Amino acid sequence: MPRIKQIHKWNVSYHEAVAIQNELREKVLFSPLKREIRTVAGADVSYDKHSDKLYASLVVLSFPALDVLEEVIVEEKAAFPYIPGLLSFRETPIVVKAYERLRTAPDVLVCDGQGVAHPRGLGLASHLGLLLGIPSIGCAKSRLCGVHGPVGPEVGDYAPLKDNGRTIGAVLRTRRAVKPVYVSVGHMVNLRGAIKLILACGAGYRIPEPTRRAHHIVTMARTKRKPLFVQSNESGE
Repeated sequence: MPRIKQIHKWNVSYHEAVAIQNELREKVLFSPLKREIRTVAGADVSYDKHSDKLYASLVVLSFPALDVLEEVIVEEKAAFPYIPGLLSFRETPIVVKAYERLRTAPDVLVCDGQGVAHPRGLGLASHLGLLLGIPSIGCAKSRLCGVHGPVGPEVGDYAPLKDNGRTIGAVLRTRRAVKPVYVSVGHMVNLRGAIKLILACGAGYRIPEPTRRAHHIVTMARTKRKPLFVQSNESGE
């Protein structure tokens, strides 16, 4: 696996974390995907309400077939407090640990969370994209900031998500007659490419298959206390 970039320290105060976000958002790249996508990873983090434990899952799927190639789950204690707007400082380290265990290098990462559709322009997807040096996309179930108009009823319909007149994402209909999702650039992708990939990963569900699968296995680990595991194909491809 590629080496993880050490772009800042993690033992930081609230004000230091905010300053890091303000600095890193200037480094996010908005560009078309530059490589053929053959593998897509989904990331999700789940909290234990009765302790300070976090559970993170990464699932790598083939693309466009969306067959599972590898699954990783990691459990650890949270080292950063729960502070709205700074959740990536709480969640990113454990996702990075899961990423380090992968044998399959994903071409793009989809996060159950925000990219640049964040009050300071740096949600989990953007933070991870910069650290891992790979294209990343935020696909969240709810809005964190911004305003938008109505979304059409058909799959693929979307409305721009805007903040102070600037487009920061898209409110995308991925399944007819269900709530839309909130898609935003994480890193090294543009919004058009992010929308296209999320739709291609739909598999008939509201939530794209990479993060839907990641959410399922991390919830199973948290609620049923299943042992942590790494499941991979033998070739690692």
